[in-house]
Amino acid sequence: MDRSMMELTDVLNKEFDNLVKYCMISGEFDPEYYKKYDVKRGLRDSDGKGVLTGLTEISDVCAYTIAGGEEVPIDGILYYQGYDVKMFLRNAGERRYLFEEASYLLLFGELPNKIQMASFTEILSSLQELTGQFTRDVILKAPSGNIMNALLKSVITLYSYDDNPDSIEVPNVLRQSLQLIGKMPLMAVYAYYAYRHMVMGESLLIRTPKKEYSTAENILYMLRPSGEFTSLEAAVLDIALVLHAEHGGGNNSTFTDHVVTSSGTDTYSAICAAISSLKGPRHGGANLKVQQMFDDLKANVKDWEDEGEIQAYLLGVLNKELFDKAGLIYGLGHAVYTVSDPREIILKEFAKKLSDEKGLQKEFALYDRVEKIGLACIRRKRRLFKPICANVDFYSGFVYTMLGIPRELFTPIFAIARISGWSAHRLEELVNKGKIIRPAYRFVGVHKEYREAEERV
Repeated sequence: MDRSMMELTDVLNKEFDNLVKYCMISGEFDPEYYKKYDVKRGLRDSDGKGVLTGLTEISDVCAYTIAGGEEVPIDGILYYQGYDVKMFLRNAGERRYLFEEASYLLLFGELPNKIQMASFTEILSSLQELTGQFTRDVILKAPSGNIMNALLKSVITLYSYDDNPDSIEVPNVLRQSLQLIGKMPLMAVYAYYAYRHMVMGESLLIRTPKKEYSTAENILYMLRPSGEFTSLEAAVLDIALVLHAEHGGGNNSTFTDHVVTSSGTDTYSAICAAISSLKGPRHGGANLKVQQMFDDLKANVKDWEDEGEIQAYLLGVLNKELFDKAGLIYGLGHAVYTVSDPREIILKEFAKKLSDEKGLQKEFALYDRVEKIGLACIRRKRRLFKPICANVDFYSGFVYTMLGIPRELFTPIFAIARISGWSAHRLEELVNKGKIIRPAYRFVGVHKEYREAEERV
């Protein structure tokens, strides 16, 4: 590079640094403005509760009861279309198609009878396959190490393969939703193997799903080189899918789905917006953070049965001295649930069964120990008097690890499950013909006088 070019590069680099500094400074404003103008930061009230922005019949998240005009914390209850999920899963492991049944319930509002269920699963299986052309041109070309990005690419490209992509009439959107529910598992697993093959030089595994298999069974069948799995493994993954399928309209990705749907855009764009939201580590990546935290714990705690040593590590995490120095014990605490997260209660039970089958009882005991000690540490550190609980992310990563699901697929599995809830909320938004969602932002900057270029310093 000649001298003049080097000098120009130096000038540009310095100017870029100045612009970055300016952006960081100019973008900041006094946090007191939020109180002054009564702005619900993060769409939350001062007590942390979400601001009501809409109505839904799809699911209900309950953590309190009202007694004497006051809120009293209770064991959490999650309802899908008015049905308690705990009751829905009471025979988990004994029946098949629980995720498919939950998807039917979320989409149509009622539990299916045997004829309806058989028809629904037949329709889903007929819609799940991807053409060889799509797999070759979309999934195998330019694969991404982040499978959520690969899902985004696949979902938005389905628009080009749709004969009627823009219609937002309910029958058409329902058709598109069923196709996405059926195809998401294939797109995620294929994208994972495409990256492993094209970038990492490993064997390419592209296996056609079996029509007679449930979603959970097909994920394990397509993911494992042997294609084999136990009935308990399939049941546990099926339960995890059900528990992640829906969680109220106020979570970040579902609210994003509502916002984008209210603009009148197509299904593929709306779902891509929701996937983009879920990809964020503050939303869909929590179970991965739990696994990473446990990796660090195991590297620092020699005796897994020494509660004092575990407590010292967890206090170090809370004091921002250990792990990622964020001061958070991941998987503990929830924005809504207080006494317990019903999803965590259910998944923990099956995590125990799976750990017994795989001879990982000591590993499960460590999680159980960290849960109890961690919650006590948080209460003491933050001087909390209200109850807090572990959330579903605390055990989901452990479950996925026991199932041999690679970490690159942790959040995509979440998306595979949540597509049913997103689809139900999109349909609800369209059926109710709501206004475009347009919240307001208050300007707190300064009005300035425009200057011509030659007058600027």
